[in-house]
Amino acid sequence: MAITASQVKALREKTGAGMMDCKKALVEADGNEENAVMYLREKGLSKAAKKAGRATSEGLVTPFLSADGKTGVLSELLCETDFVAKGDDFTGFASALSEKIADLDVTSGVAADLPAEVADVTALIAKLGENMGVGRFAKVTTDGVIGVYIHSNKKLGAIVELTGSDDVELAKGVAMHVAAMNPNCITSDELPADVLEKEKALYLKQAMDEGKPENIAEKIVTGRLNKFYSEVCLVNQAFIKEDKKSVKDILGGAEVASFHRIGLGEGAKDDAESED
Repeated sequence: MAITASQVKALREKTGAGMMDCKKALVEADGNEENAVMYLREKGLSKAAKKAGRATSEGLVTPFLSADGKTGVLSELLCETDFVAKGDDFTGFASALSEKIADLDVTSGVAADLPAEVADVTALIAKLGENMGVGRFAKVTTDGVIGVYIHSNKKLGAIVELTGSDDVELAKGVAMHVAAMNPNCITSDELPADVLEKEKALYLKQAMDEGKPENIAEKIVTGRLNKFYSEVCLVNQAFIKEDKKSVKDILGGAEVASFHRIGLGEGAKDDAESED
């Protein structure tokens, strides 16, 4: 089939390969762009493919909040250097990514959970000359209120869904708290039973090793469990803006329905630790 100049140009912009290589790839692929990209990668002619193994330790965590405040998104876009992360092309792609995710039927995940065309950074790699990739994302849709917080360095963010309240500023405050304190769950009811049993066994052993009578040891276990809750459970934590109050105290009648926190590169670190 005849290959047009516009097809060649589009493939070149997407892959960064030479014009003649792009034309040959399209001929070999009978004009199918996706197959042509694979051809270039197989031949080692795609700049994106050559950069794929390079570390991506910089980037942005970017928010999106719909006009009605009922849909919110955080997404993570990774690159190699902070210089590229601050450029208009990269920040523009990051903003568009979060907005596109808002229109999808997804909740949270990684690039593999998104349609290929949404997570495709091939053209951006070819243009900016660094390895890049979509990291994690989170989307919240609610009848309540959404609070979004992005740290000043744009490498850490949180999104919180509150029900039983229309106080957006409260939701933003809780989102800031989540970003700073990184809770494991909302309430202690969400902690796995095996985790609680291990904690109880540890505290009981500690108390017995200290020579405490059994009835006193049980009270010590309860006290140390409450301290554990105050460290890992959102509603039990001391609120970052008013440490004399817990998050539960400042919520009043509102409830946290969900929260998500994304710190740049933390997803890759978690994956590595889970493999060890």
